[in-house]
Amino acid sequence: MTDSAPKLTRVYQNHHLDSTRWQLVEPRDGDIVVTTSYKSGTTWTQAILNALLHHGQDPLPSLRDVSPWVDARFHGSREALAEECEKLEGRRFLKSHLPFDGLPYWPEARYLVVCRDPRDVFMSLANHYGAYTDFAYAVFNGGDDLVGDPLPPCPDDVHVLWRDWMTRGWFEWESEGYPLWSNLHHTATYWPHRHLPNVMLLHYNDMLVDLEAAVRDVADFCDIPVDDDLVARVAERTTFANMKKTAIEMESKGPDMPEIFRGGQKTFFHKGKNGRWRDVLTDEDLALYEAAKKRVLEPECARWLEEGGPVS
Repeated sequence: MTDSAPKLTRVYQNHHLDSTRWQLVEPRDGDIVVTTSYKSGTTWTQAILNALLHHGQDPLPSLRDVSPWVDARFHGSREALAEECEKLEGRRFLKSHLPFDGLPYWPEARYLVVCRDPRDVFMSLANHYGAYTDFAYAVFNGGDDLVGDPLPPCPDDVHVLWRDWMTRGWFEWESEGYPLWSNLHHTATYWPHRHLPNVMLLHYNDMLVDLEAAVRDVADFCDIPVDDDLVARVAERTTFANMKKTAIEMESKGPDMPEIFRGGQKTFFHKGKNGRWRDVLTDEDLALYEAAKKRVLEPECARWLEEGGPVS
């Protein structure tokens, strides 16, 4: 644990990521950065913030319009990103999938780090990655700014994907996360800074168990005034079932993501449950996970990542 400021020491550039795009964002007092490795509740947390910051209004603005994924290489030009972030009104909540060693640290911002049991992350990732269309691969692997190898096709065998994900890194300083980027390393870079006043670690398990408490914790951390009625309305609005229903209804009015995922929003919002790995991963698979934990995580961090609860 440390109270010193995090240091930006890495550049993440691959088929999905370009960490240098953060250089185009001028920080503002009160900015909120929502960061996960992936498949850990990113959109869920963005939806909670969207409802809180807009006081539960109906309809809410689209997340794509108010919460850009800054480090997404394929989300428009750098010039367009800079203009988009500059034009955002009110408090901004920006999405990132970067570890802390690749993300700028702004003392005036809040960093909301959302984490999940890695085995549950994998089950969601397998569904997500396995549903990419040819169009998706063309988006991720196209462009003159692609750095490194293209994203390979998802293996048909989930155990092959797991073995790569647990034992290989995409970047030379990683030892897990292939063919995307680190999952365990992501949490490991934030864990030492968990007691900084502008850093909060939020666990997916806790959001599932008591969503109202999670909504209130997010509001308190971000200094967003709330009362019991608003907390209850935001929690109801952002249950997994209601978010999936709303996304599918919006998609029916005009396609938004079907070309990226086979099945569109029904695929993107898949199960939202934990523990499905128990019926899939073998003892041999889990041994690889235990080895990765020992390589990358402090024991207390590993325990919290699996269980959630208060951060010590």
